[in-house]
Formats: sequence, C-alpha cells, structure tokens
Amino acid sequence: MAQPTDEATTDPESPGHPGPADAGFRHEELYASLPPWDIGRPQPAFLALADAGLLHGRVLDVGCGTGEHTLMAARLGLEATGVDLAANALDRAAKKAEERVLTARFLRHDVRHLADLGERFDVVLDSLVFHGFRDEERATYVESLRAATEPGGRCFMLGFRDEPPTPSGRVHRLTQEEIRTAFADGWRVDAIEPTTIDSALPACTSGIRGWRTALTRN
Repeated sequence: MAQPTDEATTDPESPGHPGPADAGFRHEELYASLPPWDIGRPQPAFLALADAGLLHGRVLDVGCGTGEHTLMAARLGLEATGVDLAANALDRAAKKAEERVLTARFLRHDVRHLADLGERFDVVLDSLVFHGFRDEERATYVESLRAATEPGGRCFMLGFRDEPPTPSGRVHRLTQEEIRTAFADGWRVDAIEPTTIDSALPACTSGIRGWRTALTRN
C-alpha cells in the first residue's frame, strides 16, 4: 500500500511496488516510521465498498502494509488475508488484530506470485499497488491477481488519476486506457470511477485524485 504525494518522488521498487523477494529490506525501511500512505484507517473509497456489502467470502488485501483494509474485512466477519513484503508492517498488522480482537491472517509474500499461495479469493483489494508496475511486470502482476481470484470474483483497485499537477518525481498516474488495456484479457472492467485518496501528509489534507476500479474475473 503506497501513497506518494503530488510533489513526492518515489522509486519504482518502493511503496506499492513489491520489488524482488530478496529486496524485502527495502520495504521494511519504509515502515521504520509510519509512511504517509498509512492513515491508520481504511481508505474511504474502500470503506464505502464494505458499507455497500460488496465484500464477501474470502478477502485478500495485496500490499496490505499495517493491515487496515484486511482488518476492515475481518471486522465484517469475513475470512481476511493480507500480504506484504515488509515484515515490520505485518508485525504491526498482527498486533492491531490482537488489540481489536479480530481474526485475520498476515503473510510475507510477493504480490507478483500470488499463485504460489495455492488459494483463490472472492474479493481482492489493491490499494496503490498496481500503478507501481511497468510493462512486463504489470502484466505479471495482473496475471498474479487473476490466479488468486475465483472465477466471477471481484477485484477493487485504487490508483492515482492522470490529472495535473504533474508530479515532480516518478510517481505514475494512471489513465483509464492503461487500466482497460492491462485488464483486457481474463477480466471484465465494471467501472473506473474518480475518487479521492486520503494521505497523512499535512500538505495533502484534501486528498489526492485517484481512480477506484472495479473488476470481475472471467
């Protein structure tokens, strides 16, 4: 789960981009202190899905960080799993679950290789992970999502929207065409809706423009 700001720079293998499994230390550095995308609560765009009853069955939160979206699903009584490469973030997520008396599973796992879990989920949540990938890695990640989603299952995704101001660094903003192209095979794109992504940074109190994408696995 990653949330650079309009003016932030980011490395392609940092927040939201899983990077190689042997580079997990990079991710743990991100959680040495709370990063700006960790707002201590679910993103409103995902909380609205929960409130609308769109989460059900087995829920997978990819790039879960300290687990707010996993725990949101657990609070609904659903079978909730979060995966991330940052062990320290997963430790915090597990502690939150214990403090809130919620049952959730947190696994250290590369989101590009979800098939290796040997499981399928009814709903998959992606908060600011997809937009960190490029080219072949993007295709690999999309196929990884498909492998972990039940046929007819849903995937909901948050990503930054392609609107000015242009970021000063390498933060990638998605166009609708990019999303539709990436998910053209094996998925139905149900909706790509403008939304606001909350940030803990004081400079972003009004949020960051984003897309909430709803997908169904064929």
